[in-house]
Amino acid sequence: MSQPLSCFQDAFVEALYGRPAAPLAELAVQPGFALYRNGVLGNCMQALCDNFPSVERLVGHDWLLAAGQVYAHASPPTDARLIHYGADFPAFLATFEPAQELPYLPAVAMIDRLWIEAFTADLQPPLSAACLATVPAEQLGELCLRPLASARWGWFTDCPAYTLWRCNRDGTVLPDTLDWSGEGVLLVGNEHGVAAQPLSHGAVAFLDACSQCHSLDAAAAQALGISPNLNFTELLGQLLTTGALASLPDTSAPLLLKES
Repeated sequence: MSQPLSCFQDAFVEALYGRPAAPLAELAVQPGFALYRNGVLGNCMQALCDNFPSVERLVGHDWLLAAGQVYAHASPPTDARLIHYGADFPAFLATFEPAQELPYLPAVAMIDRLWIEAFTADLQPPLSAACLATVPAEQLGELCLRPLASARWGWFTDCPAYTLWRCNRDGTVLPDTLDWSGEGVLLVGNEHGVAAQPLSHGAVAFLDACSQCHSLDAAAAQALGISPNLNFTELLGQLLTTGALASLPDTSAPLLLKES
């Protein structure tokens, strides 16, 4: 009885990444198969360069291609859309021996990854200040604000991750004096692309709490526990201006589509 097609497909993929099963051993040594395998690996390596441009600028194209080859053998794509490739590449860099001299590299890679997630997420109508103003003052504390589906954020304790990422993403020169302390980032996908800005530690804690369905009072308390001097009014204004919060559940606004 012949193998089910799915079994052959799985074995074929394993052979592409240098792990041929016995039934495909003869096929895997053919010159034509090697050419095909090299093309697949090359596409994976190029996808990593495309998906992690800030990392590429920090380490150079050849370095990233070499790291990408190691990564591709260990983590082949699970989605034909290669824009999604590299979900665990930041974690790979954290243990990749040649990257140990650049301890900030995984953080920069993570922001590149968050950018991809924000860019490819479904778009929703953001919460407006006018809509929030319709909520009675006595009910505000119990309100559950949710981050937009296309919002991504993070705090990086050990390095100025946002500054390193932003300058390398934009191709600009780093500041002459760089405060080597933790930084946060907020990325929001919208119909124009992705908006990025730095975010305080307390603000990151606030968005974490909101994503866990905590009330506004509880989320504010969590943020103030991290940053006691946080100006909550300014923070809420920043999030509304950036469009990082989703409309309240009773909104009837249609789903937005990105410009092609």
